[in-house]
Amino acid sequence: MAKLTIEIPDDLLEQISLVKEQLPELLRRCIHPLALPAQVYRYVLDFVTSQPTPEQIEAFHPTADMRSRLKYLIEKEKNDGLSSEEQQELTEYERIEHLIIMFKTGAAFKPQ
Repeated sequence: MAKLTIEIPDDLLEQISLVKEQLPELLRRCIHPLALPAQVYRYVLDFVTSQPTPEQIEAFHPTADMRSRLKYLIEKEKNDGLSSEEQQELTEYERIEHLIIMFKTGAAFKPQ
């Protein structure tokens, strides 16, 4: 592993010391901020901002391409293991899925 020496302000050093072990991953995320293609985020955001009805919310699901990619990542994780980029992608899909579940649950309990 390579070493990097940089000069930073003292206050930033204090903050970095709190996340020292996570620093390589944080730098990776800064360089490659989107784990998923932008259209995945756009698809979800467009749906959420369209003021969907409770029925539309309940019926909402990922696109065929998204489901296919997710299935591939899950299978690869079980069989071969994932690269760090693929693991990050899978984690992001899981975050989005969690948000959608929360959104659907909220819609289920919303008075009509």
